[in-house]
Amino acid sequence: MKIEVGVSNRHCHLTEEVYKLLFGKDTLTFKKPLKQPHQFAAEETITISGPKGSIERVRVLGPFRSYNQVEIAKSDAYKLGVNPPVCTSGELDKAVMLTLTGPVGKIDLPCGILANRHVHISEQEANELNIKDKDPIKIIVHGEKSGIVDGYFKVSKEAYKELHIDIDDANSLLLKQDDLIEIEY
Repeated sequence: MKIEVGVSNRHCHLTEEVYKLLFGKDTLTFKKPLKQPHQFAAEETITISGPKGSIERVRVLGPFRSYNQVEIAKSDAYKLGVNPPVCTSGELDKAVMLTLTGPVGKIDLPCGILANRHVHISEQEANELNIKDKDPIKIIVHGEKSGIVDGYFKVSKEAYKELHIDIDDANSLLLKQDDLIEIEY
């Protein structure tokens, strides 16, 4: 199956409560839509800090979530001085502690992860292809720096079919946003 690549840079998902603490206001400011239905990049950014350093202008994505999560790449983890787990979005039991700083507030939270590679797919298409949520996949990249890496399916009621990988993975395979690659399942 051929599929588009979505390269994910560092970003965060916040609860409404933490957003209010960091920004002192109730609503996110829409910047631009993302390909996943009902998802968007907000104008707001935060600074994330760990024991060895900080990264400024980390984009907040909307809408609000029921959990706080900061998705970073391994190269970001080195700069911050943390060793986050590779995991599925929302699985935060082993997430590393980060300090989140907004224009009016600051909070320490166990929220830092390396998001595992995944393919978003709608329930309808998953049913048609006999795919279940978290089924494993092989991501096959052809080209100058070809390779095969693992990932999984993320089935949602609505989804834009797309592979999400972090910027470090994309760079290591010489992939860019909207490239077409192959997956096997």
